[in-house]
Amino acid sequence: MHLGVEYLGWAATAVFVGSYFCPRPSLLRGAQMLGALLWVGYGIQVHSSPVIVANVLVFSAAAWTAWAAFRKTNRLCKADPASAM
Repeated sequence: MHLGVEYLGWAATAVFVGSYFCPRPSLLRGAQMLGALLWVGYGIQVHSSPVIVANVLVFSAAAWTAWAAFRKTNRLCKADPASAM
């Protein structure tokens, strides 16, 4: 295996382990998405469909929950015109 590919795998591992120390859920999701992208890149390099598919799913779940949290936050921040009456 090429040394660069091995480093990519180790970098992905470090990002995923580091994600457990994120103090905010938004940072956790961002770290999970970055780690998943690194693992997808690794999976492509080593021709491993299970690694690719599993991490596309991880990325998708993290992106979905990040988007849902973003929408919820923005909905709560906007003033409700009906409540101004």
